[in-house]
Amino acid sequence: MSNNNNNPSSSSEPRHEDDSALSEFLSSLMDYNPTIPDELVEHYLGKSGFQCPDVRLTRLVAVAAQKFIAEVASDALQHCKARQSSVVKDKKQQKDKRLILTMEDLSKALREYGVNMKHPEYFADTPATGVEPASRDE
Repeated sequence: MSNNNNNPSSSSEPRHEDDSALSEFLSSLMDYNPTIPDELVEHYLGKSGFQCPDVRLTRLVAVAAQKFIAEVASDALQHCKARQSSVVKDKKQQKDKRLILTMEDLSKALREYGVNMKHPEYFADTPATGVEPASRDE
């Protein structure tokens, strides 16, 4: 005696609901205006060798990329907050509540997603970047 359910109508109902939900979602993508423009997504899809005339698929990729960017930015912000809270602050810095996101914060966040980012040694990512030194003769 087996517990297999051979009734085709019971197995097709959930699939039909999934198909209708997917169709509804894909049709809603036609009305959605993503943050990342369709042209930019199509450009990078084309560079990778992917061509698809369906705008819904392009927008689906744009939504996925937007979600990825938002998650990385959120994680980088958490790294930034953790780094700045661990720094001993003097009275002047206590008044300044600005968060300074560095490439190190972004690199740590991207590393969690399997993206290893390397930047040149001369890359400036300190709060004093762009500040002229008092004297260059030293």
